[in-house]
Parts: sequence; structure tokens; C-alpha cells
Amino acid sequence: MARPKADLLPAAAIRALADPQGRLAVRVTPGARGEAVELGEGVLQIKVRAKPDEGAANRAVIELLASALGTAPTRLRLLRGVTSRDKLVQLD
Repeated sequence: MARPKADLLPAAAIRALADPQGRLAVRVTPGARGEAVELGEGVLQIKVRAKPDEGAANRAVIELLASALGTAPTRLRLLRGVTSRDKLVQLD
């Protein structure tokens, strides 16, 4: 059975949340039932199925965010929050 498509915000809405230097604060929920990029409480919330095991959830966050923005995952960088649910991502 195929996985349902992730719920994503429009790229313009996501980019509008970034600061002038292109940094985006996100709150991650690893091990979620479904994948989604949502706006909640003034911060971007990203839900991924991957568990936080050896960076799997961080990779899934970058891939899902890149998909929502319509860019390559290599164009995004995790600046802060490798082991935290609160992360700071540098956009291209």
C-alpha cells in the first residue's frame, strides 16, 4: 500500500517565516503517524515518520522541507538542534 502524500504548506508561506538571513526555526515531531509541514504557534511544525535514531529524523526533516520548498535537500543546512526538537535551518 502506498504512503499518503505529505501535507505541505505553500513554499511562499514557509519562506515568509524565515528571518532576513534566511534562517527558519522549526519544531519537529519525530515518529509521527504521517508527514506534514504545518504552521502552529508562530513556528513551523514538521512531522516525520522517521525515528530520531542516528540522524534519520534530521535527514527526513531536511528532505520534507526541501520538497515543500521545491528545492534540493543539499540547498538546506541544519544550523542548530541536531539532538533537539527545536531546530534552526538555513534556507538557500
